[in-house]
Amino acid sequence: MEHRDKITNALWHGFPNARWVCADTYATLDWMSDDIPKPTEQEFNDAITAWEVEYDAQEYARNRQAEFPSIPDQLDEIYHNGIDSWKAVIKVTKDKYPKG
Repeated sequence: MEHRDKITNALWHGFPNARWVCADTYATLDWMSDDIPKPTEQEFNDAITAWEVEYDAQEYARNRQAEFPSIPDQLDEIYHNGIDSWKAVIKVTKDKYPKG
């Protein structure tokens, strides 16, 4: 993920009601929300770090999503082979990408 995308996600997550424009550093942060105080450079950096930690912690979920069968295929598996067969199919991916 590009640094600009990290900044965008971090600011949207940390300051969801704020309006701003930012190229790629705190120095380029143009804060346009008079009713919400502009974060300090430390708060800006902390928001990016917090978002990166959360993003990294969800890597297993992104990997699972990419490998799970589609919902129609999962429903077809349940219909034709039952819940236990479906659980076995899903378990392969869950075991490959365990939570944290």
